[in-house]
Amino acid sequence: MIRSGPTILLASIALLLPAAADARDVLGIFQRWGAFRDMDQGRCFAIAQPLAGGWEASPWRPFAAIGYWPRGGLRGQVNIRLSHQLAAGQGATLTIGDQRFPLRGGGADVWSADRRADAAILAAMRSGRLMGVSGQARTGGTFTDHYDLRGAATAIDAAALGCARIK
Repeated sequence: MIRSGPTILLASIALLLPAAADARDVLGIFQRWGAFRDMDQGRCFAIAQPLAGGWEASPWRPFAAIGYWPRGGLRGQVNIRLSHQLAAGQGATLTIGDQRFPLRGGGADVWSADRRADAAILAAMRSGRLMGVSGQARTGGTFTDHYDLRGAATAIDAAALGCARIK
């Protein structure tokens, strides 16, 4: 079921991800989150962009995504594109309520440490209202990208179901 929300913004995020835009199917827009399937790449994902608050000046569009790549054996993988590049050797921290999760990566892209951490983050997202991703910017200072989690659980489920039959 498609719900009202920032449909155009979420659809534009999907266009920024690698692969041809016309290869994507919209599985649904659920409040602040969207779910998409890319049959050419054999993947599905739930995705949102952060709430307003400074990232608009970023040279790229930041996002939080939960990906499903059945052919690669990946299900529920957390990927965050930050609004700022991280300082060298620094990771980021994802916070939902009183739970904190370290993220690793480099530049402006971070992931959880492993599948167990992905599962814990997904569980926290399902019961949380807001999510923050913080880090030390390469240009100095700290930053936090904030995400509204309304609709996240439904979008994650739609992405998982969208790729359930891909082998």
